[in-house]
Order: sequence, then C-alpha cells, then structure tokens
Amino acid sequence: MRIALFGTGGMASALGSQWTRHDLTVSGRSPARTAALATELGAEAASWADAAARADAILLAVPTTALEALLTPLDLAGKVLIDCTNTPGATGEPVAARIAEYAPRASVVKAFNLAHVDVWRMTPPLFEGRPLGVPLCGTPDAVAVATELVRDLGGTPLPAGGLDRAALLEAAAGLAIGLWFDGLDARSMLMSA
Repeated sequence: MRIALFGTGGMASALGSQWTRHDLTVSGRSPARTAALATELGAEAASWADAAARADAILLAVPTTALEALLTPLDLAGKVLIDCTNTPGATGEPVAARIAEYAPRASVVKAFNLAHVDVWRMTPPLFEGRPLGVPLCGTPDAVAVATELVRDLGGTPLPAGGLDRAALLEAAAGLAIGLWFDGLDARSMLMSA
C-alpha cells in the first residue's frame, strides 16, 4: 500500500515505524523535520500535493486547526483519509465529519485516536496478553484499509460503524484523556471478567 504521512510528530513517527513494509511518503510544514522523519522511516519526503497524488491512504497527523487549509486545495478523489486526531474539550461538529466536508471525494475513517503515542510504538500492543482493540468508524472502503493497518500493528480491528459514529470515538477520547491526566486508569472502565 502507498501511505502518505501528513505530519512529522509523534503519531506519524510511531505509526509510520509500524508500517515500513508499505511504500511511505512523509509531508510536513518543516522541511528539516520532514526529511528527518523520512530518513528515520526509510521513506521519501514530498510536498503535500505530491504525497497525496501517489498515496492510496493518508494518515492525517496534523493539528486539527490546519486541516481545512491543508486538505481543500488537494486532489483527494479516491483516497482514504485516516483521521487519528483529537481535540480534547472541543464541541461542535466532529473532526472526522469536517474532514469529509473538506475532501468530499475521499473516504474517511476515524482510527488510532484512543491510545497514547507510546502505545503505537509497542510491537505488538498487548495489554494483559491481549492485543489492543482499535475502533474504526468510517466508510466501508476506508475501514477495510484501516483494518489492514491495525493488523500490521498486531492490534485487533473493531469496526464500529459509519462516519456518523466517529463523534462517539472523539468523545470517548476526550473522556479517556481527561481521566488519564487526572491520574486515573481509564482502561478499568472497559474491563470485563
């Protein structure tokens, strides 16, 4: 698969390091950081437009405030856009829904937003001997692509419905992140016997 990593921070680095069997391209705002991450991953550095043109899937690991200006000028027809962003405390329209508006000819999936960046560096991400479950909300074709990428990490894909359900993942992230920042174990609310 040809994957473009939009962003050069922790999420792009962590997830990109797990997807090196694929053809990776890195794009970012800083040429130096873009080149450094591309070198780290054995990938190619490219402009946003060039990376998008050659990608099958694009990981959106940039600040949510940058998404509209970044996505609207690009030709994203037929691309799968993977939204791993979180905006804790945000209200209003979910980020994933806004992405679908900015790129109406692309397929969008909300994924990889519920775990800390360090979890994505685990090979595989196991907790108490069980693989991490990764909820996926989006169009069927986008969920299929994300399913493959979750399996690449050693996780368990959890298809959770259409893009209309992405708001639930964003709200769950806000709740879990708030609990973690308060020093509480958010995992305990999801444990079963």
